[in-house]
Amino acid sequence: MKTLTILDGGMGRELKEIGAPFSQPLWSAQALIEAPDLVSQAHQNFVDAGAEILITNSYACVPFHLGESLFEQRGFELAALSGELAKAVADNAPHTVKVAGAIPPPFGSYRPDLFKVEEAAPIIQTLYDAQDPNIDLWIAETICSLQEFDSIHAVLKHSHKPCYYAFSLEDTKGDFANIRSGESVADAIKLACQSNAKGIMFNCSVPEVMDQAIIDAKKVIDAKKVIDELGSGLEIGVYANNFAPISSEHKANDMLQEMRELDGQGYLTYAKRWHALGANIVGGCCGIGPKHIQVLADWKRSIQS
Repeated sequence: MKTLTILDGGMGRELKEIGAPFSQPLWSAQALIEAPDLVSQAHQNFVDAGAEILITNSYACVPFHLGESLFEQRGFELAALSGELAKAVADNAPHTVKVAGAIPPPFGSYRPDLFKVEEAAPIIQTLYDAQDPNIDLWIAETICSLQEFDSIHAVLKHSHKPCYYAFSLEDTKGDFANIRSGESVADAIKLACQSNAKGIMFNCSVPEVMDQAIIDAKKVIDAKKVIDELGSGLEIGVYANNFAPISSEHKANDMLQEMRELDGQGYLTYAKRWHALGANIVGGCCGIGPKHIQVLADWKRSIQS
């Protein structure tokens, strides 16, 4: 039977839910600055729900959220703290929990048009250096263009730890899946197959568009396995959000994104399909909380018993 690993859910909304200080533009970084104990509590809530991978709370440790000045002063320190907090919770978990260091979009989510290659490099390097001592694997999150992938891979290719690259998809269904730049998932996965990737993921997109992305990715991965005579190809992970569809003109710091009402059982319906199509890592992104993860963990136990 195909393995299944349960990833955690969205930290930002969980921090807000448990009363952590939370406002734009600092977003989830505000809790690192003012209430790190609540960051630990949010991680603990996901572990208690059954998560087997915790993603560090470093998503907002970039100039886009902190501002240039605060990033210069404390960006490294805050990203390092995100790794330390996640590791402490993972080390004390009753089951095996790994820590994934997050490499977020340096210039805000969902906007590949705002990406600047030369300015991205030192930001990515800072996040890498700060988190590396405390993490077990890397997840580059919400990648929206092939250019963005190349910039992050230029740093992560030097790591000896497993590296996963998570692409964010256009929130419209079609015959083929595209990432937010309009470039195809197939082209993104071809690029990943030539990299140090241990796996690819799809994140921070609506659940409805994930099926086609998995299908398109699996075609590329399976073809690569045949050509290279590999026993196994790249792993596939999915962690969708609980948002209404996001437009290409989205401004990540302007407002909290509109939520929808997708409960744990509703999310599980999607997750079962993703697993059947070939995903072996499943969790949640923005707005997917411990209650959703608990349902996924219960389902995993039921299919393995």
